[in-house]
Amino acid sequence: MKTPIYHFLIAVAFLVSCMFSSQNVHAQATQKHVDQKLYNTILHMDSVCFDAYNNRDLETLKKVFSKDLEFYHDLGGLTNYEQNIQAFERTFAQNKVSGMKRELVKGSLEVYPIKDYGAIEVGVHRFTHMEDGKQVVGLMKFLHVWQYKNNEWKITRIVSYDH
Repeated sequence: MKTPIYHFLIAVAFLVSCMFSSQNVHAQATQKHVDQKLYNTILHMDSVCFDAYNNRDLETLKKVFSKDLEFYHDLGGLTNYEQNIQAFERTFAQNKVSGMKRELVKGSLEVYPIKDYGAIEVGVHRFTHMEDGKQVVGLMKFLHVWQYKNNEWKITRIVSYDH
């Protein structure tokens, strides 16, 4: 007859094996075949884009986004290139005082190649600004589709979600 201790030990062994299995799956998931050169390129392009945003450099932003841009926002819906450039103009005018800034959350960036097109960038970013004398912080998830064409990287699609 199997005692309660036996069942307890079996349960513990099962939990430990599940724990190690999930750690191995997680380790495999985070250690995918990374193209380091592509990763570094997209990381650089992310910083070009958002350094321009943080410095209210509309001309650089116009060059980073494709003219056929589609921006899908979970709360704001779908917008195009012209709508986004206009939104940047309004945001920059409104945020001269608030100091709106964006930073990529360290460790959140994932980059995946798209054969004969470019790359997918997935991550989390933090936006901060001052409002009523207090710092407001928002964390959001994003997905950017980058196209490499004519020796230039441009964002063609954006999905911003989890607001």
